[in-house]
Amino acid sequence: MTRTTAPRRIDFRRIAEAALARAPEIVGRWLPDGHREGSEWVAKNPTRADHRPGSFKVNLRTGRWGDFATDDKGGDLVALAAFVFRLEMGEAARRVAEMCGVDPYV
Repeated sequence: MTRTTAPRRIDFRRIAEAALARAPEIVGRWLPDGHREGSEWVAKNPTRADHRPGSFKVNLRTGRWGDFATDDKGGDLVALAAFVFRLEMGEAARRVAEMCGVDPYV
């Protein structure tokens, strides 16, 4: 009898927490045209023809982000990676985990 192993589950929470600990560095790398305003990173939305920073913001304390011109939003930096790089959430989580040096799986 052949035994199959269950697929490994991605630990999205641990990955998001690891990314949040490095939020200014990560967000600055992903959105290099932006700048810090208090606890937020203000940038152009890289997924559309955004002409100036202002409506696209990332909260560096919580990881929440949004584009108030389009209503695109998310709750953490994994979701931001998926949005910016047009990835599925699982792939975004694995890439962010690798960037942060954490095991992506439970």
